[in-house]
Amino acid sequence: MDNPFKGEHLLPGHLGQFFTILAFGSALLSSISYYFAVKDEFDVSWKRLARISFYINTVSVIGIGTCLYYIILNHLFEYYYAFEHSSRALPIHFIISSFWDGQEGSFWLWTFWQAVIGNVLILRAKSWEKPVMAVVALSQAAIATMLIGVDIFGQRIGTSPFILFRDAIDLKGTIPIFANPAVYHNYLKYFPDGNGMNPLLQNYWMVIHPPTLFLGFASMVVPFAYAIAGLWQKRYTEWIKPAIPYTLFAMMVLGTGIIMGAFWAYESLSFGGFWAWDPVENASIIPWLILVGAMHVMIVYKNTGHSYFTATLMVLMSYVLVLYASFLTRSGILGDTSVHAFTDAGMFWHLVADVVIFFVLAVVLLVIRWKELPRTQKDEETYSREFWMFVGAVFLCLSCFHLVVVSSIPVWNAMFGTKIAPPTDPVKHYNIVQASFAVVVTLLTGFTQFLKYKKTAVTKFFITTVVYLVCAALVATLVVYVTGVAKLQFVFILIMVGAIYSILANGKVLIDALKGKYKLAGSAVAHIGFGLIMVGALISAGTSDIISINTTGEQYSDEFVKAKNNPRENIIMYKNTPIQMGKYTVTYVGDSISAPNHYFKVDYKVVDASGKVTEEFMLKPNAQANPKMGLISSPDTRHYLLSDLYTHVTYTNAMKPGEGTEAAGHDEADDDKNYEAPLTYDVAPGDTIRFRDGYMTLESIGKIDHLQDIQLQPTDLAIGANLHIVAHDKTYTAEPVYMIRNNNAFDFARKVDDAGLKLRFTKVLPQQKKVEITLYQQPESARKWIVMRAIKFPDINFLWSGTIIMVIGILLSIFRRNKELRSV
Repeated sequence: MDNPFKGEHLLPGHLGQFFTILAFGSALLSSISYYFAVKDEFDVSWKRLARISFYINTVSVIGIGTCLYYIILNHLFEYYYAFEHSSRALPIHFIISSFWDGQEGSFWLWTFWQAVIGNVLILRAKSWEKPVMAVVALSQAAIATMLIGVDIFGQRIGTSPFILFRDAIDLKGTIPIFANPAVYHNYLKYFPDGNGMNPLLQNYWMVIHPPTLFLGFASMVVPFAYAIAGLWQKRYTEWIKPAIPYTLFAMMVLGTGIIMGAFWAYESLSFGGFWAWDPVENASIIPWLILVGAMHVMIVYKNTGHSYFTATLMVLMSYVLVLYASFLTRSGILGDTSVHAFTDAGMFWHLVADVVIFFVLAVVLLVIRWKELPRTQKDEETYSREFWMFVGAVFLCLSCFHLVVVSSIPVWNAMFGTKIAPPTDPVKHYNIVQASFAVVVTLLTGFTQFLKYKKTAVTKFFITTVVYLVCAALVATLVVYVTGVAKLQFVFILIMVGAIYSILANGKVLIDALKGKYKLAGSAVAHIGFGLIMVGALISAGTSDIISINTTGEQYSDEFVKAKNNPRENIIMYKNTPIQMGKYTVTYVGDSISAPNHYFKVDYKVVDASGKVTEEFMLKPNAQANPKMGLISSPDTRHYLLSDLYTHVTYTNAMKPGEGTEAAGHDEADDDKNYEAPLTYDVAPGDTIRFRDGYMTLESIGKIDHLQDIQLQPTDLAIGANLHIVAHDKTYTAEPVYMIRNNNAFDFARKVDDAGLKLRFTKVLPQQKKVEITLYQQPESARKWIVMRAIKFPDINFLWSGTIIMVIGILLSIFRRNKELRSV
């Protein structure tokens, strides 16, 4: 049957939907087949069918991605996902990131990475392949349902990225506006372009941050699957060792993804920082915290046989919390408390079911196997490493529990009909509570390095611990005094002591590792990185300095204040008018446009007492005038070795259509109302005209051979007045034109927007050997200005470098654990 709607390309959508159904069916078949392969370990046909099914799933997932990318790349806006998340103006790297800009694309990213991980497990899991892959394939089937996009008994099952624009509009509205193809057969002509990406997401970090984050989420199914497999097959003491490398990998990748998100927030968002304790940010760190705790308890069990149940429970809950975090961010439940959460796509109960399935699976197996679980006959020694690692894991769980409880306030209200309000100052609330946990964790990452497994010589431990703690306190005192951290609350000063103590203690271990104890290097390097992250976060966030202090008393506007802007921390800058801002002389010198971004050029100078410029640089914060979101501002940052200078525009009158130097005939007289009353001057070459902000000189008058947008005829006479202009200590040139055609006179104005001028060559006065120049000046009130906020972040590079060092440490630990597996 012919398609009645003109211009639609239906094949890639149909093909993509076919791959979606195939991905779900093949994953489910693979899970079922692996289940029967476990039940009948001598029947190899089930295992063969399971593998083939998972390979088909992998091909199907790649097929989904290929079809969706084809749709976005070719701007097929008949598909709602392409219309909603991309546009023709996006460069190729943002076309790529628009792929996962919406729910459907991010679910695909998750299922893609899980398919890759599944294939790795098929190659490497050996005797664990069947039970582990049964769980991974089940998770793959569950995520595939998120992309199906069908209604069953009135309940939405997933959201398809291949739904057509006309179908999506019909679903969202109450009237099927496309029911009559005869009327709307050519509807695509009314939608020549897509909505584009959210301006805040148009940053290069968003090209790599989501893939990294979702690789972390996908990786967390592996330790969960090993724990389930161990319970299922009663291989209680065996699963932890092969699961440790995958746990480390998931911990490393998800942690890296979280820090990438912090870097994106720092570079793209205008709240002035890298972490705002938004519920969506919390949702990403919740499973990571419990996985870090689980990792340490798994090592305790591997080395001592203690804390089996705790290790198993934490591993199981880490993946359940990944699914719960997905529910929080995708169900619409956080719509009133987070600006980053997805809106409700009608999948609320679908997402709930996903959490419940895996939670029930974990709980049922624990209950069934409860009596058989390994138990330690004696308690850990107080002065043993495993005891304090267990304590550290408990505190990480408590930190996680606090984040879950407070971030889930909307969930509690929905479940119990309550009206609990979230914290009025969430940043302060989270900072204080989480800082308390951080004090304990940083201290534990230090002094556990002086403990041995099972039992430690108490006297030696105390002497070593006290010596390093005193050294850390002395160093921390110096750092606190020099950096200004002393002005913070006492709990943050304790974190500084703990972080430096951790760095020193693990530094000793690293030195020992370099002397031959190589297996200790990974944890030492990772803990040093974590300590540096704490130091950098404390100094940069706790002692950041607003240098754009407004001393004029100007409040700007009610809208400005409603947008949570503090007028005292924002300074107004008129174009080409230098102001002093801290040690910098700052000038807003102009604009440039690279659609859709409008860049504001801000010149910074440092001038010494003799008037010599010792430093000069240009920052270009940008903004978009988004019709839905208003002014969307993105900062620009000057990076120094020991600090960052962070600048963003909060308010402006400079974003107007049609700005820039342009030709204008006097048929555009309406433009004159944007200027003060004109002034006329009769001048000869070499004469000077003075105006409010500077002066100009008529350099020469000469015949011109071409005129922009006008074809000169042989009988035309066109003369240009070459003007040299100096305004606000800057130099410009302009050449207004006077033309005679068929005994009629015309003039063509030239604008110098940076100087606020429009110039016309209005008469030739041959008897006086002069010409008449008409000068238009913008009034003071029409001058372009920006309101800008500038913040100095000291020592923030400790945070970023600490992240890199921590990742290196985890990588070293992964290599060590893989080597141990090969040696078995």
